[in-house]
Amino acid sequence: MRDAAAGMEVFMVVRHHQIDFASGAFVFPGGKVDPQDSAFVEASNLGVSGSGPEAAYWVAAIRETFEEAGLLLARKRSETELVSADETHDLVVRHRDDVVKGDLPFSEMLREYNLVPALDLLVHFAHWITPSTQPKRFDTHFFLVTAPVKQMGAHDGSEAVEGVWTAPRQALADASAGRRTMLPPTRLNLEKLSRDDNVERAVQRARAENVVCVEPRVELVDGGRKLHLPIEAGYGISELFVRSN
Repeated sequence: MRDAAAGMEVFMVVRHHQIDFASGAFVFPGGKVDPQDSAFVEASNLGVSGSGPEAAYWVAAIRETFEEAGLLLARKRSETELVSADETHDLVVRHRDDVVKGDLPFSEMLREYNLVPALDLLVHFAHWITPSTQPKRFDTHFFLVTAPVKQMGAHDGSEAVEGVWTAPRQALADASAGRRTMLPPTRLNLEKLSRDDNVERAVQRARAENVVCVEPRVELVDGGRKLHLPIEAGYGISELFVRSN
């Protein structure tokens, strides 16, 4: 997230149309936890404070942010400042393609440049599990983070074919107008983010709220599906209608 002249913006990407799940969807950068993430946590003795998933999820979030958004949330060992925008750009140009392809483990890149992931900057924001009725299921954690100063972000051109900074309300308007394809978790998380007009307030709100797992119960209705959600999750609704394509 970043603050812009017109208010808070989030970085989002369009998934490649040939990807099996959510092809062509307008989504937040992200992906699955890789075995290398868990190994890196173990080898580096990394940990996280407070509630939320295990540390490997946090490392995966930082790795995927580098891969899909071209943003690097890391600092030199024993330093407090994040790597500069120029350093990040150099690492993206030199190494991102190899990291994305799996030829260079993200952890190895960090070690080579004496970097450690800035896990402390991530804020656990949401937790969704795909309904049990679906053939392919995901256990997904969402995190908020303030974009490092002057790091502009750029999609990878493989899994993501477009990357944009957009206001949450604008993204929702684009989806409503049919200009973007959006999954229910993305839509509801954007609606929650749209309650705040700057990054600081969004982060403060997220830190103050408890994350409640959302595993929707699906009810088939005329014209589509009705998703039943726990009101405690903080989206302000307990039902969401999803129209059939």
